Amino acid sequence: MDQQIVDLLFDRSESAIAQAEQEYGAYCFQIAYNILGDREDAAECVNDTWLSLWNAIPPNRPRNFRAYAGRIVRNLALTCLERKSRQKRGGGQAELAFSELENILPAGGDVADDLEREELTRAINQYLSELGPESRAAFVGRYFYFESIGNIAKRLGARESKVKSLLFRARKGLRSFLEKEGVQL
Repeated sequence: MDQQIVDLLFDRSESAIAQAEQEYGAYCFQIAYNILGDREDAAECVNDTWLSLWNAIPPNRPRNFRAYAGRIVRNLALTCLERKSRQKRGGGQAELAFSELENILPAGGDVADDLEREELTRAINQYLSELGPESRAAFVGRYFYFESIGNIAKRLGARESKVKSLLFRARKGLRSFLEKEGVQL
């Protein structure tokens, strides 16, 4: 299905958006809603995602359309959250997830160096590849998709206390790993 949607986008067929929305609309909405905590804003981000996909494909030809759409909606939702946070401070899942990581990841300013960010991304990806599947799923769910602890527990078929423990150990391990890699915390 992914390749079919990408091909339709390359052909500039408007049915591509309808198919993408049918196939991945709920997935994209959940990502945006996890970050924003507001149905209206999440729906707006999903609509903006379809426009962004229309503008990005072509020239891009993603191999994993689901992940590509997920990354776009996540970035749009984070931008929306940042804009809303300037207006007022919120307490959604994104803020909670960021606060859990604030003592682990280096503080990034508005002028963060691209090379350092690339190195940090490489190091985090390497660390994640070394985690067990359950810990990796919990970590990515919490810190990439901004899922609640409860949703992660349901998805993994585990208790919330176990998910909290997995995340605590993963954060602790990430901190240790980054220090060994020489990342300034």
